[in-house]
Amino acid sequence: MAPGLTTKADNHVLALPLAKDDAASTVYQNEDQDTLVQKSKKYLLGFGSDIHDEIVTGTRGLYFYTASGRRLLDWTSGQMSCLLGHGHPEIVRVIADHAMHLDHTFSGMVSPPVVNLAERLCGMLPAGLDRALFLSTGGESNEAAIKLAKVYTGKFEVVGLGASWHGVTAQAVGAQFHFGRSGHGPLVPGTMMLPAPNAYRSVFRKDDGSYDWEAELEYGWRMVDLQSCGSLACCIVECIQSSGGMHVLPPGYLAALKRYCERRGMLLIVDEAQTGVGRCGDLMAIEHEGVVPDILTLSKTLGNGLPLSAVVTSEQIHRVSQQKNFFFYTTHLNDPLVAAVGDKVLEIVDRDRLVRHAREVGEVLHRGLRGLMARYGCIGEVRGRGLMAGVEIVTDRTSKTPGTELARRIGDRVFEHGLWANLSSHPSFGGVFRIAPPITVTAAQIEEGLDILERAFAETEGSLPLY
Repeated sequence: MAPGLTTKADNHVLALPLAKDDAASTVYQNEDQDTLVQKSKKYLLGFGSDIHDEIVTGTRGLYFYTASGRRLLDWTSGQMSCLLGHGHPEIVRVIADHAMHLDHTFSGMVSPPVVNLAERLCGMLPAGLDRALFLSTGGESNEAAIKLAKVYTGKFEVVGLGASWHGVTAQAVGAQFHFGRSGHGPLVPGTMMLPAPNAYRSVFRKDDGSYDWEAELEYGWRMVDLQSCGSLACCIVECIQSSGGMHVLPPGYLAALKRYCERRGMLLIVDEAQTGVGRCGDLMAIEHEGVVPDILTLSKTLGNGLPLSAVVTSEQIHRVSQQKNFFFYTTHLNDPLVAAVGDKVLEIVDRDRLVRHAREVGEVLHRGLRGLMARYGCIGEVRGRGLMAGVEIVTDRTSKTPGTELARRIGDRVFEHGLWANLSSHPSFGGVFRIAPPITVTAAQIEEGLDILERAFAETEGSLPLY
């Protein structure tokens, strides 16, 4: 069992009604499912995505508990955030202690948790990532990072990647090209796009049919240079484009991207909202390629589900930006309660060797997913690294036609059997299961989830069994 995890894998009972003495019993255990659904449809403002009809009334370890009596193995860490699982006892104690004694301060004040987190985080990161600022959400951290790059360089143009997702605030949404740009008028001027690095579908191919990402990247920068007015400030990128379908940057891509930026006097921003703090088998995904960006942003995993994000940069960028009056001041800037949680998360990840654990258990996950791909022809590709994985569903492997409807039906069966694995069902995703369990997951719980996936594929018409 992974250190710090207090629940156990309990095969064959995931979707059964809760026992009265179940550890996840909460004050909401007697809520009525239908009543909650009706009220949610009446009072909640729409936000661009369907609300799931299953009402979650409790969480514990690696499980969701619902008003209808289901117990679901959580393979998405909530919203890809709950890195150590739900209700981790040490995290709970930190929250309780700081809610009582040190919860929120004036934004211009600092407190021990903020200083401690900054020291620990910068001490764990490569040289050149020396100063940290703490905010609430991933979008907010990317907003601050882009503004920092603009102030430092004195330029304003921003380059993002197709299939990217960086948030919904003004500059963040302007630099993302997967979804969310339409319906609200002009975006921030000066945003440009590089082709999404998609080894499975890219038209850039070498003579042997392999993916030619170098030619694709060079072509993309030629297009950027043609569009630019000579004011290129920064490029922002994810090491794994999760919302775009779990596409991993090809080996060498990040280093090449930094060189393209340096030639143009731009800063490189790496957004590690989902990949950071161990999930991919390295403390940070940048370490897999040995690339140090000019600015690193963290969110999601750093707060274990609480709203905490970070912007980390060099001493030089800090010094120059201060001279140029960089300003980013929010109500929850450097809040002590969430900073204390972030510090505890980093402590636990380091102490319990969870980076290595994520790498080792990730091998179990990917081996199992590749086994499913060998069994079912509707799986076009399995990709990812560590405890991040994408499973792309197609109608057939020859045409690679996205199997969105088939994926939805498979996802429904997966859910019925007690596993929550996020299906990127929006047409822009094309039907990709995004898998990112807490890094405290055990090998037994991975096998448990794989068994559920196997059962769902076997029971779904159109999954194209190969034997």
